[in-house]
Amino acid sequence: MAAGETQLYAKVSNKLKGRSSPSLLEPLLAMGFPVHTALKALAATGKKTAEEALAWLHDHCNDPSLDDPIPQEYALFLCPTGPLLEKLQEFWRESKRQCAKNRAHEVFPHVTLCDFFTCEDQKVECLYEALKRAGDRLLGSFPTAVPLALHSSISYLGFFVNGSPADVIREFAMTFATEASLLADCSVKPCTKQLHLTLAHKFYPHHQRTLEQLARAIPLGHSCQWTAALYSRDMRFVHYQTLRALFQYKPQNVDELTLSPGDYIFVDPTQQDEASEGWVIGISQRTGCRGFLPENYTDRASESDTWVKHRMYTFSLATDLNSRRDGEASSRCSGEFLPQTARSLSSLQALQATVARKSVLVVRHGERVDQIFGKAWLQQCSTPDGKYYRPDLNFPCSLPRRSRGIKDFENDPPLSSCGIFQSRIAGDALLDSGIRISSVFASPALRCVQTAKLILEELKLEKKIKIRVEPGIFEWTKWEAGKTTPTLMSLEELKEANFNIDTDYRSLPWACASVKKIKRKENGSW
Repeated sequence: MAAGETQLYAKVSNKLKGRSSPSLLEPLLAMGFPVHTALKALAATGKKTAEEALAWLHDHCNDPSLDDPIPQEYALFLCPTGPLLEKLQEFWRESKRQCAKNRAHEVFPHVTLCDFFTCEDQKVECLYEALKRAGDRLLGSFPTAVPLALHSSISYLGFFVNGSPADVIREFAMTFATEASLLADCSVKPCTKQLHLTLAHKFYPHHQRTLEQLARAIPLGHSCQWTAALYSRDMRFVHYQTLRALFQYKPQNVDELTLSPGDYIFVDPTQQDEASEGWVIGISQRTGCRGFLPENYTDRASESDTWVKHRMYTFSLATDLNSRRDGEASSRCSGEFLPQTARSLSSLQALQATVARKSVLVVRHGERVDQIFGKAWLQQCSTPDGKYYRPDLNFPCSLPRRSRGIKDFENDPPLSSCGIFQSRIAGDALLDSGIRISSVFASPALRCVQTAKLILEELKLEKKIKIRVEPGIFEWTKWEAGKTTPTLMSLEELKEANFNIDTDYRSLPWACASVKKIKRKENGSW
């Protein structure tokens, strides 16, 4: 480590002693990463875990801007949660369906407290402290209910926050700005004008009446827990369009980008002269690399999809009890600051509230290849030497490797291209609905594991939640022909095919018993 970097690290460590930053930074430095790039990775991932920062560094190993001293931009928002948020998201979806997309759809429901400002990577932890200090100082006077009044004009529709509650919220924003200036040496501009939660902006004038009717249907009597959330974005791409990759793309030339489903691409509309028709030039958020990509492999994404949530301060006791069941320690881990009174809630209360809200979501797999091309589908896509090729666009681009070769796909078919699209659409719909997934169980059939993986990718949970393969939910006696159990892919083969499988999961006893009963019936010994 260079002398200058050693001094910088010592300065950061001393200033932030006792906070989480050193424990996250040290593992990265021990691996040989320079201080400035390690800090950059932590800031870009919200300073949650060293593992996420390490993954970011590996993805950005070819990023030409990795060593550039470009800080993130930060903003503070007051965000509704709970039933009110659900109703606002419902308004978002319905207004988009009836009146097309407008500027409000680019960002989640929020009240802006502080405009975007820059903060050096080594001082981000000070912003967290500023948020906590401001929240603790105003906690006692923060309104138990935030009154919202509907306001409408020819190009704007939203809720205004008026009266003394608005004054308290402005005071909180100014306190944060003052603390951030002192602790992190940032120039923060708090919102001192009319506080508002935008519902629609820059829409067609003839849609105003429809939007007003939808807005009036939002029940404001719902309880709401408000959180002050600190977000960051890459300041270089503020005025760029954001695309999201729908399909995987492997470059055919050195100047093309690699695309994985779910990747976000920043595109400058003013710099597309070099691109051929149907192609665009973009920069990958995941890797930082620049190159050409096929535009029809992508779809428009919202501006805030690429923002990173850092920390939030919750003002109400009625927040998600599941996230605080381990007390203050778990709150710090997840980046949530809770009032002292909220931390005293018992584990029993948290458990009861969590169990009461749990539910099971059952999803069928997407369209399978043999449903479209018949039982002889494998003969249509096999070469004489047993290799796979794609005879039709509705066939998948490729098949995973199996130890016994391509013949085992006959009774364990994959998804078709349409099935892959259906699965992604289902995941996208779940993302829009705000449903939170904690565990995923899938039949060992390839098409089911594929569906689960694609849905998790759309939910942005493919790296956080592992798929638990459960043989007991495979109905092969009803849907499959023949008298023998189909040969399915092993867990090792699924992992080799890039499925995030939970290899530590063991099938439930009742499921194993059900499979054994089926086999006994098959052998005539029922």
